Amino acid sequence: MVFNHRGQRVPQVAFWMFADGGWYKTSTADLFNNKIVVAFAVSGAFIYPYASIQLLGYNEYSKVFRRNGVDEIFCISVNDPFSLATWAEQEGADQVSFIPDVNGDFTREMRMMVNLSSQGMGYRSWRYSMLVRDSVIEKIFIERAPIETIPVISNAETMLNYINPEAETPEQTAVLMQMWRTMLSD
Repeated sequence: MVFNHRGQRVPQVAFWMFADGGWYKTSTADLFNNKIVVAFAVSGAFIYPYASIQLLGYNEYSKVFRRNGVDEIFCISVNDPFSLATWAEQEGADQVSFIPDVNGDFTREMRMMVNLSSQGMGYRSWRYSMLVRDSVIEKIFIERAPIETIPVISNAETMLNYINPEAETPEQTAVLMQMWRTMLSD
């Protein structure tokens, strides 16, 4: 799977969000226009252990990203907003905004949809991360496998190294703990 998204605008779609007891629609333009955004996609909430490792890395690096000019950090997943909210709470991921791509419209337009039906998961997103400036994709990191391996190029460290190789990286206590739990459970 090789796509060159560099220089392309993010797909123009609407996302259904749920907050304060009600539904509302937001657009790609609302999320990405006039901002520097780091967005990463996971195959789904609660897909252990690798989705959590990716999420927790971005959560841990959030302050460093912001000090290096990033306005927003988004986790995009082909999930409903309730699953994403529960997952965020369970993982303590309070520095990342969760974007539910409920019907997979954004993921499909990004050409990142993957059929995981043989694993009982239906259609999901390929795992990737991207730096988006004013709705234009500047850089994208796409994993070789959608879910089966630890995120090695769509992780927070790789993205930060792209943005500023000299940036001081935080301790990744939460990420290391998740990796340790994963190794112990095998």
